Amino acid sequence: MKMWSGRFRQPLDPAFEKWQRSFPYDQRLLPFELVASRAHANALEHAGVLSTEELSEIVKGLGEIGRRARSEPGFLNDSEAEDVHHFVEKQLAALIGATGYKLHTGRSRNEQIATDLRLFVRQSIDDIQNAMADCTETVLARAEAAGGDAMPAYTHLQPAEPVLVAHWLLTYVEMLIRDSTRLADCRKRLNFCPLGSGAVAGATLAIDREAMAAELAFDGPTTNSIDATSDRDFAIEFVNVLSLLALHLSRWAEEMILFSTAAYGFVELPELYSTGSSAMPQKKNPDLLELVRGKAARIMGCATTLQTLLKGLPLAYNKDLQETQEALFDASDTIIAMLPLVTGFMKHVEFNQAKMNQAANSGFMNAWAAAAYLVERGVPSRLAHEAVGKAVQLAVERGCDLQKLPLADLQAIHSGFDAAFHSCLGLTQVIELHDVPGGTAPSQVKRALENARERVAALLPQERLAAD
Repeated sequence: MKMWSGRFRQPLDPAFEKWQRSFPYDQRLLPFELVASRAHANALEHAGVLSTEELSEIVKGLGEIGRRARSEPGFLNDSEAEDVHHFVEKQLAALIGATGYKLHTGRSRNEQIATDLRLFVRQSIDDIQNAMADCTETVLARAEAAGGDAMPAYTHLQPAEPVLVAHWLLTYVEMLIRDSTRLADCRKRLNFCPLGSGAVAGATLAIDREAMAAELAFDGPTTNSIDATSDRDFAIEFVNVLSLLALHLSRWAEEMILFSTAAYGFVELPELYSTGSSAMPQKKNPDLLELVRGKAARIMGCATTLQTLLKGLPLAYNKDLQETQEALFDASDTIIAMLPLVTGFMKHVEFNQAKMNQAANSGFMNAWAAAAYLVERGVPSRLAHEAVGKAVQLAVERGCDLQKLPLADLQAIHSGFDAAFHSCLGLTQVIELHDVPGGTAPSQVKRALENARERVAALLPQERLAAD
């Protein structure tokens, strides 16, 4: 029996009936549907709609549905259920008879799906944050292990200045921490319970919304029934945050791919996360990294889908909202599957420290330090920049580094160059020059690592911290 069939005299077109069903994919919401239904049943009993015995029957029946779904293969293969709500009602009625139909008293599927999706997103955030904590911890551990190793930093894909490898890796730690806090913010905003909102105007019973919200660990009930049943901004916000996370992972993947090429040689791809070529025996391809880039596009597509779906919808509930579910599920599943693999890659990837240090000593990346040397001696910044630029051009013509230019030639360019100039151009001196908070000087990176360690520890589940 349909949940709405009383008004109709003709059956649905079979093709349309199959096409409009959401149960093939929203069945994954069953655990959330069951706990929300139990909360509603408790509220009905408190309101005098259900007797104590009827409540007991319903709660027992809901538990049995959950047990069978977990243990009986094929239990969810229901070709008639329109959606997860219809499935639960059908199964409950089959188990306990007409009492099962009382569960829907005073509620609408509009509030049910809004509640189920909030519960799903909340659980997904918790799962993703746990996986992100592992990933962030792994990247941070690699940064801590890098010690004093240096590498080039790039702007416009051109060598810019040398930095510590730890400073480079901390970039991704910062990105991941921000993404985790964005998820936490999203969780706070969505954690309000739509139960009791009815179809659009609110429940028709004096139902205890506060009690239902508390039972489901929400911070309280939603404050407007139209908003609660018709908006999906919490899903949009969630997937937008996942898009930013995927974007950061994609940039990480692209950089790892570049650094693993022969032109750079900074990264040795772990065989655990690479594949070969069916034609070229010598190849080791960065498949995990390439798929991270590709799946980032997929997640961004899910975000676009959600925004486009809602942008033209009038209030309140419209069937279009059914289409938000698959994009939401796909984005969450994709990130949850990706993060442990990224973590595994970072645990096993090898950095060629010799090549990184060698590259950090070449390419005139000490030119800004050279200009800073002149500025310290009273030369205006723009004139210092001009003088060092001419010195670089002279070194390029002679095929040498700045350190190899004779002092006489340098002084011919500008009188500010003196005998101490060459001693300021070493890799150690250049890196130490950036001694400001957020800079790459070793003392600053040491503080940054300590600070990051404290913030990453706050991301880890408390039970794991206790175990450590």
